[in-house]
Amino acid sequence: MAIKVWVDDWQMRCCGEPFAVGDRVSWRLRDLDPEWLGLVLGSNLARGVDKAEEHHGGVGEEVLLPVVGIVASIHAVHCRYAPLHGKPSTDLFPVPGSGTMTSVRFADGRDPDRGDLTFAGYVVQLTGE
Repeated sequence: MAIKVWVDDWQMRCCGEPFAVGDRVSWRLRDLDPEWLGLVLGSNLARGVDKAEEHHGGVGEEVLLPVVGIVASIHAVHCRYAPLHGKPSTDLFPVPGSGTMTSVRFADGRDPDRGDLTFAGYVVQLTGE
């Protein structure tokens, strides 16, 4: 088994357990929102992400899939946010194509922003035990 998982920054900060490359993790996965992730990463990079990690439930009728795996790689994702035309200026959305991925060895949900790029989450490659 090899699977790429999106991990939201806010879920990690709220109640996620820090993890590192080589760690064994047990997560609940849900379908991800490919449209949103496509805005952040661009459609080519987003296409390779299979599921999203979920701590809170509250995803309607969706079934959460329990998965246990070994963390093979972690990429911190940063992107720019800006208001959308016709929306309140306080509502910020990912700027299409602004996402960057940086390889990291450890994830705790507190990666610093990088200039005008805001930390958004992680793309994590899991492999079977």
